[in-house]
Amino acid sequence: MELKEGLLGFDTAIQLLKDGCNVTREKWVEQGKFIVYQKGYPKGIPCNKNTAEAWGLNEGDLFICNPYLQIRNEDGSHSMYSPSSDDVLAEDWCLYLTDDELAFNGLI
Repeated sequence: MELKEGLLGFDTAIQLLKDGCNVTREKWVEQGKFIVYQKGYPKGIPCNKNTAEAWGLNEGDLFICNPYLQIRNEDGSHSMYSPSSDDVLAEDWCLYLTDDELAFNGLI
């Protein structure tokens, strides 16, 4: 199988996420959708009111969170992201660069 220049499989996309890069799928670029890796809070953070209510905790209780993925949606909102089988098997992943990053690298 031959990939288009710059396009990656999901395995490489995951490693890039863990290395601090943001990634997107070729079909998501125009929609502004991309994925980020959140390191979580392995030592915990004080939970806010919404988290406390959702989990039956007290506001300010220590809340430990494992690493997770988030997606920036087309409307600018953010959600937790669990890849579909289509996403995992796709070979159209690429780096997501902001306009500032593109300009800095002479790409726009």
